[in-house]
Amino acid sequence: MFKILAVGEVLWDLLPGGKQLGGAPANFAYHARAFGADARIVTRVGDDDLGREVLERFRALGLPTDTVEVDAEAPTGTVSVDVDAAGQPRYTIHEDVAWDRIEAGPTAMAHAAEADAVCFGSLAQRSAKSREAIARIVAATRPDALRILDVNLRPPFVDREVVERSLGMANVLKLNDEELGVLAGMFGLAGSPREIVEALAGRFGLRLVAVTRGTAGSLLFAEGRWSDRPGTPVEVVDTIGAGDAFTAAMTMGLLAGRPLDEINRRADAVAAFVCTRPGGTPALPESLRSGF
Repeated sequence: MFKILAVGEVLWDLLPGGKQLGGAPANFAYHARAFGADARIVTRVGDDDLGREVLERFRALGLPTDTVEVDAEAPTGTVSVDVDAAGQPRYTIHEDVAWDRIEAGPTAMAHAAEADAVCFGSLAQRSAKSREAIARIVAATRPDALRILDVNLRPPFVDREVVERSLGMANVLKLNDEELGVLAGMFGLAGSPREIVEALAGRFGLRLVAVTRGTAGSLLFAEGRWSDRPGTPVEVVDTIGAGDAFTAAMTMGLLAGRPLDEINRRADAVAAFVCTRPGGTPALPESLRSGF
């Protein structure tokens, strides 16, 4: 059983139809757990009703709570979400919440030392406290562990210094096609998407770069090899959490040593399914959960 650790935000997406548990690291950990990994998340919730509901939901989903911290003062994170006619979400991410105060406690550090993979993003690093905790946790992983940066750029919380530091800590990068353009601008990279991916991989010593492209599918680059997967046509309810599910399936495939095209195909299929259900943590069918 692979040991996988996510670190970062957990929050409630306040959708037009009601609230859904969210946050990219939480979604990632949920899906990795569904695929059979020993997965958990280092995060922080408030000592409030929403925080207690997070803990209850994690237990119901089978996610351990030993690395979930409780803050006595700051509230549990929330995000107001509007979904447009194409199913694309628009986020208002509220500030000064519990996950802005993540700590790298002894339990989190112990799990980091044992992890086969750790996944982190840039959003949870908007505060100095959480940024330092995330850096300590990632640094505590074994040299052979996957250190996956799901960059997850969410304006106005986009900081070049944070992104560059995060890329320096990572050996795998996952981003979408819009974020690829942002990073190209940040680092002065020109050319086709493939040329930009190759430049990022070379500059930061990345073992793999994954680019999700919505209905156009996904592109993977690893050690000079490419996998280009066309999109899977589905009836989209919303796209919340689809990229996180992709990252979880990709991580499992990498840990299992699967061929690049198989990793891409399975990750794309999982992401496509998530798009057909509301929220970021729908129950996956057995056909998508098994075989890793």
